[in-house]
Amino acid sequence: MFSASEIHRLSEEFEAKTPQEILIWAVDAFWPQIALSSSFQTQSVALLHMASQIRHDLLIFFLDTGYHFWDTLIFKEQLASQWHLNVLDLYRDTRWDVFMRQHTRALPVQDANLCCFLHKVQPMQRALKDMDAWISGIRRDQTAVRAHAKILELQPNGLLKINPMLNWTKVDVKQYAEENHLPSHPLFDKGYRSVGCGPCTIAIGLNDEERAGRWAGREKIECGLHTEMFQHRNVAEMQKDFQLDVSLMDT
Repeated sequence: MFSASEIHRLSEEFEAKTPQEILIWAVDAFWPQIALSSSFQTQSVALLHMASQIRHDLLIFFLDTGYHFWDTLIFKEQLASQWHLNVLDLYRDTRWDVFMRQHTRALPVQDANLCCFLHKVQPMQRALKDMDAWISGIRRDQTAVRAHAKILELQPNGLLKINPMLNWTKVDVKQYAEENHLPSHPLFDKGYRSVGCGPCTIAIGLNDEERAGRWAGREKIECGLHTEMFQHRNVAEMQKDFQLDVSLMDT
């Protein structure tokens, strides 16, 4: 629909636009082949609220990894009900069930990359297969990887990734939440500034970086949805990054 040069030009122009303006453009340009992904944590609520005001039936993907805090699942259901959100839960490929029965408890600790690939990357790849555009809530101030992202990012398969919140800071998010009286994730006030899966998330101090509680003490800082890992289509391509033996199968 858009050439690479047009996407580059629009991405530069959008640096001066609000997230709402970018969302409106995205929905108008790609409807209905567009979806938003959300983890339903405190930092996600602002984007969900904006989207609900623009088009409440926008498809929202939630990755149900099987490792979430109950608080997250309940919070998701509450928001979906109150704001009439069109949420679709995504799950790992059932062909991994035998492998997971053997490694459910150990996998997040022994091989977090493989765990994320099976429970986040592959399900999202599958869900986006027939989509033209994907709305993400990442921000540049969250990690060193995200600091280099663009508002519009054309993927190798032609999918357009749209990051409308990219140039907002946590201060902007907090201000928007206060102005619109948005709820916080129930674990936020307990020190969980960024909430992911239970085995890989801890509470942090007030002065710690926002995502310091994710994979704490490990080199990992991203699940893979927003890194090079997302371009890999099967475990064979990723084998060098895994610790566990995945010879059981190759999807």
